[in-house]
Amino acid sequence: MKPLLLLFLLMTSINSHAVDSRQLSDPKQQESYETLTKELRCLVCQNQTIADSNAELAGDLRRQVYEMLQQGKSEQEIIRFMTDRYGDFVLYKPPFAGKTSLLWIAPVLFLLMGLMTIFFVIRRKRATAQVQVDALETDIEKQKKIRSLLEKGELS
Repeated sequence: MKPLLLLFLLMTSINSHAVDSRQLSDPKQQESYETLTKELRCLVCQNQTIADSNAELAGDLRRQVYEMLQQGKSEQEIIRFMTDRYGDFVLYKPPFAGKTSLLWIAPVLFLLMGLMTIFFVIRRKRATAQVQVDALETDIEKQKKIRSLLEKGELS
C-alpha cells in the first residue's frame, strides 16, 4: 500500500509543474528566458506564470519567448510585444498606471480600513468596559448605603 501511495504522490508532483527542456546556447539568453517565463502570466490558468503552467497556451508563449530570444530580441522588446498583443494582464507584476492603479492601491486601502475598524472596536469596548466599571462602583456604593441604613434600622 505504501509503495502505491508513494508512486501516486510522485506522479502527481511530476505532472503539477511544467516541463521545459528548452536550453539556449548563451547563458545570458538562458537567464533572460527563465526571467521572462517567470514574469509572464499564463492567460488560461489562475495566477500561474508561463513557467509553471501546463496549459497549451503557456507552452506556446514559452516557445515564442524562446524564438524571440534566439532572434536576438531584448527582454523589453519581448515584454512590449506580449503586452501589445495580450494587454497588461500578461504581466505577473503589472506597471502602475491609471487602469491598474486600483490593483496597487486597493491592498493599502483595505489594510487601512481594517486597522481603523480594529481601532474603533477596541475603543468602543474600552468605553463599554469603563461604563460597566462605573456602574459597578455606583452599585457597590448604593449597596453600602442600603447596608448602613439597614444596620441603623436594626440598632434603633
